Amino acid sequence: MISYIIGKVTEKEENMIVVESNGIGYEIQVSSHTANSIEFDNEYAKILTYMQVKEDGICLYGFISKEEKNMFLKLISVSGVGPKMGIMVLSAMNLHDLAFAIASSDVKMLSSVKGLGKKTAERLILELRENISSLDLPAEPKSKKSSAKTADALPKEDEDAIIALMTLGYRREESKQAVEKAKEEGA
Repeated sequence: MISYIIGKVTEKEENMIVVESNGIGYEIQVSSHTANSIEFDNEYAKILTYMQVKEDGICLYGFISKEEKNMFLKLISVSGVGPKMGIMVLSAMNLHDLAFAIASSDVKMLSSVKGLGKKTAERLILELRENISSLDLPAEPKSKKSSAKTADALPKEDEDAIIALMTLGYRREESKQAVEKAKEEGA
């Protein structure tokens, strides 16, 4: 397996980059988030990779961060979600919003991803809800558009605690109140 590639980014499209390393150009499928995070114009980049080997070929999928790769691996562990769908999900929403949607059982938000139906979204929630933790989240949400519910200016530790409670089956508001009460009591 190829864990990562360090090289010059020689081509960049919406969901694909080419990284040249030691005279070899590696075509790597990436999320739009990763593509937007990478500098183009022969700049060096380190891309974490997942290599899929099938009868009809080998495909590399790339990630800008360990959190993104870990979320991708969790997504493709779900029956019916392959690497291409995993990249589409990561392209459609940032990691924070994705983790929140899974933890809060937001089928509507997940099924808004092109190609991800309601049943697959429900399966994602069912299989991943308990596996999503604060470790899967980036240090800070990258966009606030669909995390308006989560953007109550809560510290990261509070948000982590709320997500942990939500994975146990509590609703977001109940989780938020429990965290606030614990902070008041000095726990």
